[in-house]
Amino acid sequence: MNVELPPGVTAEDELRQRLPAVHAQSDLPDKVTIYEVGARDGLQAEKLSVPTTAKIDFIVDLVGAGLPVVEATSFVSPKWVPQLADAADVLAGLGPDLSRHPVLVPNMRGLERALASNAAALAVFVSATETFARRNLNMSLLQAVDAALEVTEAARSEGLSVRGYVSMCFGDPWEGQVKLRQVSEVSKALIDAGCYQVSLGDTIGVGTAGHVAALLRDHEAIGIDLDQLALHFHDTYGQALANVHAGLQAGVTCFDASAGGIGGCPFAGTATGNLATEDLLWMLTGLGIETGVDLKAVWSAGSKMTALLGRPSPSRVAQALTP
Repeated sequence: MNVELPPGVTAEDELRQRLPAVHAQSDLPDKVTIYEVGARDGLQAEKLSVPTTAKIDFIVDLVGAGLPVVEATSFVSPKWVPQLADAADVLAGLGPDLSRHPVLVPNMRGLERALASNAAALAVFVSATETFARRNLNMSLLQAVDAALEVTEAARSEGLSVRGYVSMCFGDPWEGQVKLRQVSEVSKALIDAGCYQVSLGDTIGVGTAGHVAALLRDHEAIGIDLDQLALHFHDTYGQALANVHAGLQAGVTCFDASAGGIGGCPFAGTATGNLATEDLLWMLTGLGIETGVDLKAVWSAGSKMTALLGRPSPSRVAQALTP
């Protein structure tokens, strides 16, 4: 709902006045990292082709907002994800220091392209389920894991840091419920191969708070520390923030989010938008959890991108703050 501003009150004044009251909880972390995925995961499923310059401006604005990591793009086949065909041009426009701009790569060919573009950090991705691996990567689950491990080893030998993504951790549109240990073992394979962190993705947004807690416990049961894990939620059923809170209670301190709430998954039709960075920031601010991120600046960046896409932001916070 838009709120009419009183005469003489700017949007910036209004935002400062409407930040949530802070009531910290002693059982939660005092600081977390927000891993911004809007420029890659957010834009990869868009039907509208966003100009390269607009992508670069979006990333620069998000860095200016204080986000420590802003994933830039993906070196996937332009045939499958044409929205990110300009990956090399995006990196070229971000300057020489690309350490805070990881890129997603699916295979060794993608790694070659990323290295040729001077990428300094990257991410690999696998599925926790057989069907999605075949539909998304055209490989079996075992083949997809092996490909990710090959890329991880090669990238680390070049001095790059590597993050892992595991999709369909909480449910699969074709297979239904996913066993906890099935997910945990895929995560362990990535960590054992040298990924510094694994992001557990609720690709179709079916997870609930109890499921989050159970999955994290299962990871701990096979020797994975929570500081090696991040959480990546979609808000399909309105559970993303509740799931973040469950992750915080368990001790997770890194959460993926997308400015403007843009994104989904082009290979899973039921996957709606990512958790909006604005919504996550509002909740964390109210809990007194430090992020180092300026909510107003993220709101501004997200609003510009959703305007370019021709639709309002699905972020409830962005909607409430828009005069």
